[in-house]
Amino acid sequence: MSFRFVHTADIHLDSPLKSLALRNPSLADIVANATRQAFVRIIDLCLRESVDALLIAGDLYDGDQTSMKTARFFAEQLHRLDAAGIRTFILRGNHDALSRITRELSFPDTVTTFGGRAEAVALDRGGVLPDIVIHGLSFANPKAPEGLLPKYKPPVAKAVNIGLMHTSLNGAPGHDPYAPCTVADLDASGFHYWALGHIHKRSVNIGRATIVMPGNPQGRDINEAGLKSVSLATIAEDGSISLEEHAVSIAQFERLTVDIAGIADWRDLVSATVSALKALRREVATEHLIIRLHLTGASSLAWTIRRDMDLLEQEVGMHAEMTGSVWIEKIDLQLDFAPVNDADSSDTLSELHKLMLNDVGRGEGFRSQMDEHASDLIRALPTELRNLLGRDESEREACLASLLHEGADEVLARLSSPVAGTAR
Repeated sequence: MSFRFVHTADIHLDSPLKSLALRNPSLADIVANATRQAFVRIIDLCLRESVDALLIAGDLYDGDQTSMKTARFFAEQLHRLDAAGIRTFILRGNHDALSRITRELSFPDTVTTFGGRAEAVALDRGGVLPDIVIHGLSFANPKAPEGLLPKYKPPVAKAVNIGLMHTSLNGAPGHDPYAPCTVADLDASGFHYWALGHIHKRSVNIGRATIVMPGNPQGRDINEAGLKSVSLATIAEDGSISLEEHAVSIAQFERLTVDIAGIADWRDLVSATVSALKALRREVATEHLIIRLHLTGASSLAWTIRRDMDLLEQEVGMHAEMTGSVWIEKIDLQLDFAPVNDADSSDTLSELHKLMLNDVGRGEGFRSQMDEHASDLIRALPTELRNLLGRDESEREACLASLLHEGADEVLARLSSPVAGTAR
């Protein structure tokens, strides 16, 4: 008889969406419970598919949480699985180690939470083959700089061995190193399936072992863009493994680039942007689509757009919501100035732009003063935000250069006169 399970990780229940709350309180309200709703969908999937188990490979919580409301919600969902005879296996990840409620939960007997020593749980299937053994190892501390694989118990002979591990693998941008190992190491371990967690982007490697990083089931910001899902795995009687990907997210983040090169009329600008939004909406089935909009290209509207960004945000935002639960998280500009009909005005502004960027911006005194202000700002920020202007000297210089360019564009936008054809 086959063995079927749902594999998820990095749920981050009740994770705060601070950046969204600052930009758009209404949008923050809509997605505030998105992590909970996504988890309910995971439970619904388990029940609908009548799986044998749910595997959670770490980071159920989002750090130092104290709310027992989160604990009660999670326990209630696991009781739904318990009532259906579905087992749950939980691994503590680095964020779970910080949570104060982790050890205060009361789980049904069908729930196994792996501890700080390697465990191998053989499932009693009443003599039904294949035999299933589930391995796991949690950490009590938020840091695990050393590899965990050597600490796992060896695979059980003549059984299908499933391992849960919270690991950064070889490392990934935006993720701290955690229990590092390689796909090759896992593939050679003798395990049949590795249920991984920690990296928020889905990946699947199929070799001697099936190695799955499901990604998080609900994106929390634009850096976690794209479809978010869980894996439904089926282990057949002969030990072969098949996978299905099931989308569970409530809100999906996406980046959308619109090239406005040559557009000289405000109405045409809005029309082109809205058309691109509608096209993306048709491709995304998730209830709420949250977009980071990038406008690029050379246009005579470049400075007007920057000056009247508030108007553009309101107009495009209105059309986006009318399109069907589409929300503009932010509009980024990567625009080049295209000359307008007034050649004298255009030349004057262009020369001023060059002066600010080249003569003033590259001056030693100005650069020194800008660096001093940046240092003062960093010291005033909380520790967790001090990488805001870069993690090292080169990143900081690149960030300051970008801010200088944006500042020069902002000055010119406010100095420029409205161009022909921008009546709204």
